[in-house]
Amino acid sequence: MVELNNGLAFEALNDRADALSLLETRRSASAKAMTEPGPSAEQLDRLMTIAVRVPDHGKLTPWRFIVFEGEARERAGGIVAGRYHELHPGHGEETLSAQRNMFSRAPCVVGVVSTATKDHPKIPEWEQLLSAGAVCQNMLMAATAMGLGAQWISGWFAYDRQVLTALGLSDSERIAGFIYLGTPAQLQDDRPRPEPASLTTRF
Repeated sequence: MVELNNGLAFEALNDRADALSLLETRRSASAKAMTEPGPSAEQLDRLMTIAVRVPDHGKLTPWRFIVFEGEARERAGGIVAGRYHELHPGHGEETLSAQRNMFSRAPCVVGVVSTATKDHPKIPEWEQLLSAGAVCQNMLMAATAMGLGAQWISGWFAYDRQVLTALGLSDSERIAGFIYLGTPAQLQDDRPRPEPASLTTRF
């Protein structure tokens, strides 16, 4: 097996032989290179069931989901394109079309919404935000284990309050990530990974 750029060869990526092999070789798919089919209703339900099995100090459930499938992806894309046009009126149709297609790149997009409570008397907001991130990672791993392509993306619109409001978020909610789900249309190269030893000290 030939290593590529300090990573792994195509054939070694997303090895589903067992749990540790998958964790050692996971590689995101590209949302730009996803196609049908997306997850079935049963797979999506299972993905969410797995996603919520994360550390959650105080059992606050500080996250929720928004699913974008079918025509809903086009409506969400219209919101993104409309807001982009307000912010950048000089951009032409080609750029607006790219914004309009943001949610249509994959058959299914799951928005993981952080519902963290900022002034909770016992549970720091930071821990609640980390829990939402763990939800995203669980969904990525579960989707990959199912043989689906998955990518965790934010994008500028994840931080635009006007877009978030139009997507149904309250003023106190934030997007932890959009998880794009589909069938990979092409294999991804691995990327260089850090050596843990270079990041580790012992106290």
